[in-house]
Amino acid sequence: MSQTASPAPEPWVYLASQSPRRHDLLTQWGVRCEPLLPDPDEDAEALEAVRPAEAPAHYVQRVTRHKLDAAVARLQRRGLPPGPVLCADTTVALGRDILGKPASKADAQRMLQRLAGRSHQVLTAVAVGHKGQVWQALSRSQVTFGEWSSADIRRYVETGEPMGKAGAYGIQGLAGLWVQRISGSYTGIMGLPAFETAQVLRAAGLRLL
Repeated sequence: MSQTASPAPEPWVYLASQSPRRHDLLTQWGVRCEPLLPDPDEDAEALEAVRPAEAPAHYVQRVTRHKLDAAVARLQRRGLPPGPVLCADTTVALGRDILGKPASKADAQRMLQRLAGRSHQVLTAVAVGHKGQVWQALSRSQVTFGEWSSADIRRYVETGEPMGKAGAYGIQGLAGLWVQRISGSYTGIMGLPAFETAQVLRAAGLRLL
């Protein structure tokens, strides 16, 4: 009598990120996400502080690893069942200048005025921790904006879309109307690179399609 093989278990991770884009991308890729967000008394913003003369690639990988370490400690502190923990961080770099999340609308306008009509780098680091091991990867992409008028930038900032986003824009939103070209990973620019994420998840033992 032939036996039917049992289906492979659904891959899942603890997602230590508040980004709805990362959650949506993982869901599209067939990975179930369990949120593992910071406690109210955790100073998550402090982890994103830039050190003097720090290179953008080093910065984004360091921040991601610190976020992962904090998330793994959070998992253990809460007594949750063990499982793979995924963290990611994205930064925008104009040369060696790191453009993080804007602190205000005026800050967002200043950032976008610097990026208008120029090319810049988007770096996204991803890390997975599981069973005492860590796997990491880095995605590098280049984005070129066409010219933005000051009025266009003001109207875009007033939509609220730039707030909470590295470099003060989201490529998947209205800012895409000014993107002349990209080189690299579109999902990496969104905040979670498909290829690199699949690499670290498979290394951690998850079976993906």
